[in-house]
Amino acid sequence: MNEEALLARASEERERIFQRYERGRENLVGLIDPWEDPEFEEYHKTDRYGFIHDERLPQKTAPQKINIELEREKKWLKMLEEWGTSETKQKLHRRIYKGIPNSLRIGVWSKLLDVNRMRSDNPGKYREMLKLAKLWSTDVRQIDSDVNRQFREHQFYRERYSEKQCSLFNVLCAYSLYNSEVGYCQGMSGLAGVLLMYMDEEDAFWALAVLLSDKKYAMHGLYIEGFPKLTRFLEHHDKILTKFMPKLKRHFDKFGLDAILYSLKWFFVCFVERVPFSLCLRVWDIYLLDGERVITAMAYTILKLHKKTIMKLNDMDLIVNYIQVKLHKDFGYEDDIVIYQLEKSMEELKRAKLDYPGLPPPNELPKRPLGVFVEPDKKSKIGQRAENFSETEKQARANVILRREKAALELQELRVSQSDTVSEHSGLASGVRCDDSVSGLGSRRSLADTSVTSTADLSVFSSGRSHAPDNSLDTHSNVSDDGTGSGVCGMSIQRAPSTSHSTPRATPHPPSASPMSDDVVRIHVTYNPLTASPSHLHPVSPKKYKTYTDDHLKPISLGFYTSNGTNNVPSDNRIRIQVPSEDLLTPVVDSGRIINQRYLESHSDAYDLK
Repeated sequence: MNEEALLARASEERERIFQRYERGRENLVGLIDPWEDPEFEEYHKTDRYGFIHDERLPQKTAPQKINIELEREKKWLKMLEEWGTSETKQKLHRRIYKGIPNSLRIGVWSKLLDVNRMRSDNPGKYREMLKLAKLWSTDVRQIDSDVNRQFREHQFYRERYSEKQCSLFNVLCAYSLYNSEVGYCQGMSGLAGVLLMYMDEEDAFWALAVLLSDKKYAMHGLYIEGFPKLTRFLEHHDKILTKFMPKLKRHFDKFGLDAILYSLKWFFVCFVERVPFSLCLRVWDIYLLDGERVITAMAYTILKLHKKTIMKLNDMDLIVNYIQVKLHKDFGYEDDIVIYQLEKSMEELKRAKLDYPGLPPPNELPKRPLGVFVEPDKKSKIGQRAENFSETEKQARANVILRREKAALELQELRVSQSDTVSEHSGLASGVRCDDSVSGLGSRRSLADTSVTSTADLSVFSSGRSHAPDNSLDTHSNVSDDGTGSGVCGMSIQRAPSTSHSTPRATPHPPSASPMSDDVVRIHVTYNPLTASPSHLHPVSPKKYKTYTDDHLKPISLGFYTSNGTNNVPSDNRIRIQVPSEDLLTPVVDSGRIINQRYLESHSDAYDLK
């Protein structure tokens, strides 16, 4: 198809999607696919916040607590009437930490975010942006896809093309034109979805605008290309763990668990779908009052409260599943206890001068005027990917790799300092023990080319296919698996399997290697379950090898064989592969079948594998 035809097709698709939301559910009878509506049962399974559950909920709210909340509502109503007075300001902090009555959150959140001022200062702007989005937004398909899966267990979003689904679609489309630097990024659907539970459509739009652009929250830096604020907050989170919970930090490093694997929704959507919703609302109450300090302190508090349990989990998958899934279902502590611990954590971090990552640098703040229409280029309109990564995207990927390298080196240095003896056999390089389930090389690679989050984590970024051969870390955005995504920020998310359950892989990247290098050493090691014994490994002379031929497919070992009767090699649980000085004919195998044979370039180096 030529360029004009592609532009026309994109325009028709955008118009068709908008028409379905404008018509609404009542006018789409018989046109909604059955799979788009989840099946839920009786109404009595809906909790007080509107979420629908599979089983009947126990009665947790005692009558005396209901009476206490009614009394608190009276006090809050009086505070809302006297919002600007000094007396209200003195009481505000204490009462918000006790919790805002759910029935009054709409009023309190609007006051904290100054929504009424934003709305009165920009009359007609929201409708203007929504009209422009209908004509020009390049994010419509991705937004439509995300609206279809956001909070589907909530009564407001349960039915396809319901009133709140239409409002969520409109808010996100309008904002994609209002802030042309961000456009749309998937975490924003979670933010807007929560706001719409308590606000009308236009108020939610302006509340979202404040969260992204106001320096108190500055979430703009989380969603722009390169995710600079995410990188800064992850580094700050690591500093907190290193100082206050070094054993837990080493436990994470041992299994190659970078903070980015478990904390994306902590930072991107303020703990939505990571803690029970009642607790999430309490955190949001405090966040809207005190700003960014709350996010870093809450991240610390979660790990502090659950440290003992996490330390008993000896697998990366188990740790991530516990933090991301189990704590969402059952946090294990009453909300009041968690908020009390959160307040203590904020004081603790403040004494250590680690409560605040610092003011957002200029690159995390909007550079273009907000609300000024910028026409997308032709590639964005069509949904065509750029041919190369931008410098910002390359830097974002490099930052992830450097974080993993640093953690791996720190862990290796710690083990070397604690080791009683150092192996001197054959001048082979020292490595990380097999039973630690991670190697310096392996952990460095884990984020660089296979993962940035977990399969338990719902998509946080616009899904996109990387043009890198391993589809590893893609900050490239634009095209989702089923269509066009954000033209501004996207990331292909795929988590590597736990290293304790996977075949070890060696990569040739030394710490100084370019993070964008595609060089890979592939080592074919055959395995005989009847004779293999990992306790004793002997180097084999290259003279003993026989080359593969098309007619003779008998497997041979490359580099070592096993034996049970020697003491020549130290039993230190290391697998060593040494490339001798002679050229070896190395088979290239696909699904058990030899494709061809290649000579392995001669080196005198030795590689340690876990």
